[in-house]
Formats: sequence, C-alpha cells, structure tokens
Amino acid sequence: MLTKVAVLAFDEIAPFELGVLCEVFGTDRAIDGFPLYDFALCSVDGKPVTSRAGFTITPHAGLGPVETADLVAVPAHPVTTPLPQPAIDALRHAAERGAWILSVCSGAFALGQAGLLDGRRCTTHWKWADQLAARYPDADVVPDALYIQDGRIITSAGTAAGIDACLHLVRQEHGSKIATKLARRMVVPPHRAGGQTQFIEAPIPEQTDCDTLQPLLEWLLTNLDKQLTVEDLAQRTRMAPRTFARRFRAQVGVSPHDWLTHQRVLFARRLLEETDLPIEQVASRAGFGDSAALRHHFTRRAGTTPQHYRQTFRG
Repeated sequence: MLTKVAVLAFDEIAPFELGVLCEVFGTDRAIDGFPLYDFALCSVDGKPVTSRAGFTITPHAGLGPVETADLVAVPAHPVTTPLPQPAIDALRHAAERGAWILSVCSGAFALGQAGLLDGRRCTTHWKWADQLAARYPDADVVPDALYIQDGRIITSAGTAAGIDACLHLVRQEHGSKIATKLARRMVVPPHRAGGQTQFIEAPIPEQTDCDTLQPLLEWLLTNLDKQLTVEDLAQRTRMAPRTFARRFRAQVGVSPHDWLTHQRVLFARRLLEETDLPIEQVASRAGFGDSAALRHHFTRRAGTTPQHYRQTFRG
C-alpha cells in the first residue's frame, strides 16, 4: 500500500517537476475521498535548496523519511549535478527494500548514478536521452516514451509526462476510479499510455475536424467490442491502409493496433473494478474475444492478471 512518499530535492531543482509531485502526492484531498499520503520533501542535509528559478525551498527533513518511504521520487535537476554519496545510498537502499522509485525528466540521471537503471528500460526528456544512454550504457534508454515502468522503477519524460507517470502509479496502487477522479480534479487527461511518443506531429484538437481522426477515435471508444483491422479503419476514413496507418501514428503517436489495445485494456480494467461480469464476458465486451487474449494483453500492460486485478481493486 502506498502511504509514505519522500521527494529528494537538490540545488537547482525544477519547480514545475517538483510541483507535479507535490500536487499528486502532497496535497490533502482526503475529505473528497482521495488517499492521504505522509508526504516529505527531503534534502541531503535537511537544509534549504535553491530552485532553478532562483528562489529557495525549505524541505521538511533530511534523508530520514526516505528510509521508510513507499515511494521515493526525484524531480528534474541539472544533469551535471553529482549526487552526494548519502543520497546514492538512500536510493539504493529504497530500491533494495522494494520501494517504488520514480523520476521526472532529468531526475533519471540520479537513478543512473545510483545504478538503478542498469539492465532496465527507462526514459527521460528527449533532449537528454542520448546523454543518459551514453553515461549509463547498461541502461536501455527509450528516447521518445512519455514514461516507462520497469519493475518498481518508473522514469518519465519532461514536464507534463511527469503527471502521466504519477497518475500511472496512482492507478497501479489505488485503481482506475481514483486515478481518473484525480485526473479530473487536476484537469488533465485521465490516462496517456507510457509508450505514446513525446512528440506528436499533429495533436488531435478538442473540436471535431474532418482533417483529423477525432471522429474515428470517438467511434472506436463506443465500439471496442468489434473485431477491427487496419483495413476496416482505413475504409471508414476513406484512406488507403498505408496512408491511414501513417496518418494515425502522426496524429496519435502510436500505431492503430497499439492504441486500440490500450483502450481495450483500460475498458477491461473498468469492467473488472465496477462489475461482477465473468472474465469471459469482460474479454468479449472489451473486444479481446476470449479470456486467453484478455489475460495476455492485460498482463503485459497492467503488470498483473485480470483475476488478481479484480481481487485487488473490486470495491
């Protein structure tokens, strides 16, 4: 259970990325039914740090809260900042005892210094991806992902991608209903897949426009149970299949199959949380056809089986 959160602050910390962590985990919304976290902003020596914008930030404590935190988060800071050995030791110990470790933007470099990215898939802001890969060659850096979870290590790209990563963790720990409710409260999209690219050539506008794929996406969300191919979708948009596939990736950031599978998993999560439907019916309604296909895709994207997910979050 995620109850204790510790955020590591270093000099020249990025205010926005720090604010993301404070907004998601450090704001008391218990009166509205949200989880309440024991939140601590920590510096190595417990003394104030200077933000990138020039103002000082006074932490709650030194590294003490990191020792028992369920989540240790590192906001963005200069990639050239060398971590003091006590901070490296604290991160390593937190990972060894099974705590969640989350970095926002260039905070991934701190995880790299602690050796936590070795042999793991990870990401950071596109501007620093090549440097992260060069500095930590044992890490598998994915340069254009919004966020990546590998085990209990979550790394994210810059700025808003940090919100996506935090909501992803909230969904893991507290279920889709809480995560979606929190996203609505924060006025942000309820869920963006981590594999979605950091840059989208033509983002989909809020208003329906015949030059975008928005009408098709809205139709798909109400027809997830249908068995559809790229050819079927291309026909609905009156495009050749190859043209459609290119247009879809340019506007949405992922392939049609990946987007559709992701939406089906999200819908299956909701059905598992909010209904008593048998797993076979959940699979059918979500468009997977049978429970075996549901189990395959659900486990890959949610990190657990449908049955275990229902046991964890039902009610």
